[in-house]
Parts: sequence; C-alpha cells; structure tokens
Amino acid sequence: MRLTDALARRPVVLDGGLSNQLEAAGHDLGDALWSARLLADAPGAVEAAHRAYYEAGADVAITASYQATYEGFARHGIDAARTTELLRLSVELARRAGAGAGRDVWVAASAGPYGAMLADGSEYRGRYGRTVDELERFHRPRLETLAAAAPDVLALETAPDTDEARALLRAVRGLGVPAWLSYSVAGGYTRAGQPLAEAFALAADADEVIAVGVNCCDPRDADTAVALAARITGKPVVVYPNSGEQWDAEARAWRGPARFTAGRVAGWRAAGARLIGGCCRVGPTAIAEVAAELAREAGRGGPEGPGQIADARPEHGVDLRGRRLQG
Repeated sequence: MRLTDALARRPVVLDGGLSNQLEAAGHDLGDALWSARLLADAPGAVEAAHRAYYEAGADVAITASYQATYEGFARHGIDAARTTELLRLSVELARRAGAGAGRDVWVAASAGPYGAMLADGSEYRGRYGRTVDELERFHRPRLETLAAAAPDVLALETAPDTDEARALLRAVRGLGVPAWLSYSVAGGYTRAGQPLAEAFALAADADEVIAVGVNCCDPRDADTAVALAARITGKPVVVYPNSGEQWDAEARAWRGPARFTAGRVAGWRAAGARLIGGCCRVGPTAIAEVAAELAREAGRGGPEGPGQIADARPEHGVDLRGRRLQG
C-alpha cells in the first residue's frame, strides 16, 4: 500500500530520534557529520536502530541522511561518488530494517536544512545569508539522489524559515516522489521569526507535498501548530516534536524537563495530524506508547471511526520536534 493511501485510511506512526537510539547503543556521534558518519562507518548500527523503531510499532522510518550532504561529506574527504552511494544506502538500510515487520511499513528519506551541514546550530536560526536560489541549488542534488533510491516519501524537515521552505519546495518539483514539509518552531513562529500561518501557506498548493507540519520543537508548540497547519493548508499534518528538553550548545547538554507524552497524541490526531512520532530524545519506548494510543483511539472509534476514510481538511469538520539529533 502506498503511504498516501494509508494516510487516507488512518494515522500512521513515525519513528523517534535516530541519534539518541544510536548513542544508547554506544556510538559516539560527536563529530560534525553526526549520525550520517555511521552510514560509512557502521551501517549495521543504523539498520538496527531503524529496526528497533519498527519493532516498537513505528510505521515509518526516517533515514540517517538528515546531515548527509555532498558539501558536508566533501569536508571530510568523501567524494561525490561515495556520497551518492551513502545517500542511497540510507534508504536501503531503512528498507532492509522493515523487511521483516510483517505489515506495511514505509521509508522517509530525510533532507535536513542547510544549517545542519554547517553543524553550528544555525538550522535553529535560519537566515543564513543565502538566497532562495542558492539554497535550492544546495538541496537539489541530494534530493535527486535520494529520490532515485525510491523512498516512499521525502522528509523535508526541520526547516527554520520560509526561505528554506521555498527552496525545498522548488527542489522537489519533478522528482516523482511525494514529500512532507515540517518546520522547527518556537511558539507561533518559525525559528527565524516568521508567522507560522505564512510558513504553512507556502505548501498549500504544492502538489508534491502530502503533509505539512512541525518537528524538533517543544511538544507544547506542536499542540497549537497542528491545528493551524491543517486549517491553512487543507493537507494532512505531520508532527514529531522532541522531548521538550532544551539543547545547551555551549555546554553540549540537555536542560529542563521532558514533556513528550503519548497523552498528547489524541489532541494532535483530533486537530488533523496523520503522521505522528517523535524527534530528539524520543526513543522506542515512547514510540511504542504512541502506537498503543493510536490503536486505542481506533478501537474506540476515534474521530474517523474504525476503518473509515476521513477527509483531513478542517473545513469538513474533521475532529480529527536544541538541534536535530536525527542526523
């Protein structure tokens, strides 16, 4: 079954933070390539991390290509041909991990923002001093390579501002693979300070985009962003916030309480979310709880009712994720 068909039938469960799962398995992700380094150094570990999320109940695995770019790998002496191999491998590893799931599962090929390649936290500020055209030229080669590896969807994720979103939306045109667009947000604004209504509207008429939403943000910000994305775009909403802890870049440590709980899932679903999971520091245990909550909702009838197809557009009355560590 295609992912788009599944979304018309029911919400699907995304995975959680890939890097925290790799770190829990003992891998050091302290360099600029983050978890993308393991595509070359320990691909089996990446596959195992994906498998842990599938086994926890995730329907969609997001690949280890968030921080994998031609420019970023070149800085570490990896040439373009090898980078192409590694990008394709990221999709293959996620696909391989789900082969024994015994149910329909899907692969989302991650494309993080320009700032992720810089590895200086600027993906949480945006406004890099690059034009939309320059950003499009940066993103297009990687997206072409990922699309050629035949993922089910391209995850255009953690966009910090509308310039990056415009570039990404241009860059996916004509690739023949659907995409979702998700912003990292703070309150009702992108990380760069633009109103979310303006940011979400950019994707409303993009035929390639099958879902719009937020990731790697505080779960409390996701609570309000989901309904806004559904109302502005009329599309299914994707939501995968982080744990709610804050990344202290200077201390390289997480601060504050964790706020991600499965108790928020029903509200996100009711507001229009159809792809629901977690980001940084949300692990397999939490994803299992998300999957269980969605199963309970379906068993109770939920907003759509068991097995019923829902229109995700709010005008039809449907009741229907510091830095990105996924890498």
